[in-house]
Amino acid sequence: MNHLGEAHLRTWTLRFMALLAADARDQLVWLGERELETKDVVEEVELLCRVSEELAERRAFEPEDMRNLRAIGQRLGEIDATCRVGLWGNALATDPSWDDIRFLARRFLLARSGEWRQLLPRPVPPDTGGR
Repeated sequence: MNHLGEAHLRTWTLRFMALLAADARDQLVWLGERELETKDVVEEVELLCRVSEELAERRAFEPEDMRNLRAIGQRLGEIDATCRVGLWGNALATDPSWDDIRFLARRFLLARSGEWRQLLPRPVPPDTGGR
């Protein structure tokens, strides 16, 4: 992995953690009209947690960062398959697992920067069907 790729993955991890740490209300505003599947969110965060292991070997993340990221990955792994079905906006409102993940993401950001409130990543525009 080159330095540019490492920096991109590190930045993407931090942005996604900011989204996971945000209040549920802010997460729903961020979602807007987008229909993001819960399983896609889980898979993306699990991937980021795995990639972060390699980044930590290159000193892009500190050991404490990795403990927190592993805790997030572990908690995501505990989400039942039936709770991964459907829209993430609905899961945020009904599945208490996301409260746990929010807490863990906040802990990660607090340890990293001393503040869990971060700018949320820019949402990807909804698919316009080629228009």
